[in-house]
Amino acid sequence: MKIAIVLGTRPEIIKVSPIIDEIQKNNTDLVIIHTGQHYDTKMSQQFFEDLNLPTADYNIHSGSTTAIKQVSQIICKLEEILKKENPDIVLIQGDTNAVLAGALASNKLKIPVGHIEAGLRSYDKNMPEEINRLVADNCSRLYFVPTDKTAINLLNEGINHNLIYITGNTIVDACIRNTPIAQKKSQIQDTVKFDEYITLTLHRAENVDDEVRLKNIVMSIIDLPYNIVFPLHPHTRKSLENANLYDEIKNSNHIQITEPLGYLDFLSLMSNSKLLLTDSGGIQEEAITLNIPCVTLRYNTERPETIDAGGNILAGVKSMEITDKIKNILDNPDVYERMCNAKNPYGDGRSAARIYEIIKHRYENNTLNLEAFDNIMDFEGFFIKKIEDNIDVSKYELLNPGCIIQQAFKDDNAVYFNEHTNLKGMNIIVKKFKTQTK
Repeated sequence: MKIAIVLGTRPEIIKVSPIIDEIQKNNTDLVIIHTGQHYDTKMSQQFFEDLNLPTADYNIHSGSTTAIKQVSQIICKLEEILKKENPDIVLIQGDTNAVLAGALASNKLKIPVGHIEAGLRSYDKNMPEEINRLVADNCSRLYFVPTDKTAINLLNEGINHNLIYITGNTIVDACIRNTPIAQKKSQIQDTVKFDEYITLTLHRAENVDDEVRLKNIVMSIIDLPYNIVFPLHPHTRKSLENANLYDEIKNSNHIQITEPLGYLDFLSLMSNSKLLLTDSGGIQEEAITLNIPCVTLRYNTERPETIDAGGNILAGVKSMEITDKIKNILDNPDVYERMCNAKNPYGDGRSAARIYEIIKHRYENNTLNLEAFDNIMDFEGFFIKKIEDNIDVSKYELLNPGCIIQQAFKDDNAVYFNEHTNLKGMNIIVKKFKTQTK
């Protein structure tokens, strides 16, 4: 079995690192394809070195350019690489341009795609990442989702339940593995000027490329009566300079700007923070894993589980809202402790092992590749059924040829289900095909 992994950004490298470990531990052939989206070595190669990961077999060097040019360049190079390597499955992770390109190229070459962290939805199509997620999921063969909620998102969109696996999130694996290493090896705390501080990250296009939003965020952090450490993304710095806001931050005594940090330094910085202020999706996950309150500089999130659990709050991008949310957390010990103790919805740190075992099982049973529905003819439609009998999903579909259960509802709420779920008392939506008769 040969597994190819397409990655290109810091979150992808971090989250895929436990899967790379798992693949190597099992002596499975591995091809790592680095799209090279981050032109700064500190933001790409440094993460490989920090995590003791093997050097990428290929680096496409797509660099920093427009999204269209970047995606088209990656797809063209991937076509050559994937034809040469002929992997049994291509793994992609998250919602970046590398994910979009990897999904499209693999799909066109009829190579099965496994989407790690599938099913996340913000329901905001103005976000480039939302489009990337939607397209990638429509090109995928296997869906490794972190939670029930993300699985239900896919069921709502018509994905076959037999292809969806709740594995947890590999960010938990990465944090468990790497936090002790970061605390031991990183020297970043020696450079931090403050005993207590908020870590700020800011990079999303909808914030840094919108001058009004960017100014609101900057004004709020300048007015905050708390110390802030701000590792500055190159694109964010450029946007700040273009808007004449960079000096405002630089000249604020309570804000310390740093260069982009290597992973272990950043993990150490985060784990010693009083609070995390971010527009990143991955940091929302890391915050609740590290038991640190998070304030998100957005109006929506594809990580709603962190909100539901109580470890994360959406603050929007207006100065007063941001300031009020942060003060409410840091000035109220009960609120702060409650957020620190929020239950992590992303699993037990064994996500990578589950993902590998699922792929291995499907490979050994010859169920990785797409199947031709030779025995299915016309689509007859969707039907709602009330199930009174004591019957599980697999038996229902066996007894009703051509029927695939699309959704299940218990007490009017959509629920996740798999082949072993007992349907008694549920309402189900069935997708029915006309089957051939001999």
